[in-house]
Amino acid sequence: MFVARSIAADHKDLIHDVSYDFHGRRMATCSSDQSVKVWDKSENGEWHCTASWKTHSGSVWRVTWAHPEFGQVLASCSFDRTAAVWEEIVGESNDKQRGLSHWIKRTTLVDSRTSVTDVKFAPKHMGLMLTTCSADGVVRIYEAPDVMNLSQWSLQHEISCKLSCSCISWNPSSSRAHPPMFAVGSDDSNVTYGGKVQIYEYNENTRKYSKAETLMTVTDAVHDIAFAPNLGRSFHVLAIATKDVRIFKLVPMRKESTSTGPTKLEVQIVAQFDNHNSQVWRVSWNITSTLLASSGDDGCVRLWKANYMDNWKCTGILKGDGSPLTGSSGQPTAMSTVVGSSVQTSQSTLNGMSAGRYFFPPLDPPRAGTRYGHLLPPSSLIEHCDAEPTQPLPHRLYSRALLPLPEAEGL
Repeated sequence: MFVARSIAADHKDLIHDVSYDFHGRRMATCSSDQSVKVWDKSENGEWHCTASWKTHSGSVWRVTWAHPEFGQVLASCSFDRTAAVWEEIVGESNDKQRGLSHWIKRTTLVDSRTSVTDVKFAPKHMGLMLTTCSADGVVRIYEAPDVMNLSQWSLQHEISCKLSCSCISWNPSSSRAHPPMFAVGSDDSNVTYGGKVQIYEYNENTRKYSKAETLMTVTDAVHDIAFAPNLGRSFHVLAIATKDVRIFKLVPMRKESTSTGPTKLEVQIVAQFDNHNSQVWRVSWNITSTLLASSGDDGCVRLWKANYMDNWKCTGILKGDGSPLTGSSGQPTAMSTVVGSSVQTSQSTLNGMSAGRYFFPPLDPPRAGTRYGHLLPPSSLIEHCDAEPTQPLPHRLYSRALLPLPEAEGL
């Protein structure tokens, strides 16, 4: 069973994003009130706001954490056409400030001429790199050449996607067999233009990113995308939030020795769910990529899981306030047609090490004596599945950003 905890965020406007740090002990929120708040989890499991400051002169769309090996670093992006990098500094100048922390702006990235709609740090094995996408259809990749000096960022790549961009996700795979790869989604409302999700891959020969694949079957506006965490998997799994929830499998084809172009990808749609009966705003994987969470305009968070045959189904529904949705029978009703049931991948191959973004905090460090404890999936979090809602919830506050899920007992 889930245990829901309500947090009085005290934002004065709509909350657009919630992001955990690598360890799941810190959380950041951003809002249309132009502020970012940082929350720390205490020993008793309570969340306390430890910092709040105005970050931009417009609505703040996204906030994200860098890997902790680069320090306590946040990035935010806004309608004011900028992205910003923030670093936490612990005061040591005098006794009054000793031990107290505050966040300072290290740099402002001003290359976009339109709203910056998403910002993501690249996987840590690539170094300290930051990616933004904008409504002008351009993806920009920045690099900090000196990780000790976060005020210096150089624009390394500028990629035109032709369509207005709404979201970005990096493929977290650190395998040498997989070149750096990211997916970008578009919220362009014109359904006559197919291919609202594009996959880009880095080419070592040209030292540039080139388009590897376009998902032509995605024709509606895309609000969020998320690569599943990867641990030794030969293929990639991508979740997409659009008018429904879709899960794609991207299988790299064998490359010819003389080929210099991007890797050809075989695209398979594994599952598609329209249970939200509304726009879906966020998708997020747990740390082992065995569970997918989605939130939509129906005011609910829905959880999806695959069985050993890779058939996906709904395993839980939570209302926006965190309470479970119960039906008269108490039996699962939120099932959906599974596409591509011939996929032979077992659930055990969908394990990974990368932290989820909105919904799932990473697992705590393994206990003593469990050498490989960090590779094990968590115990079942869901005991039953509840019925679908009969009335959609009108407010979008809970559907635009997935609320943090408290840790289950024993994790």
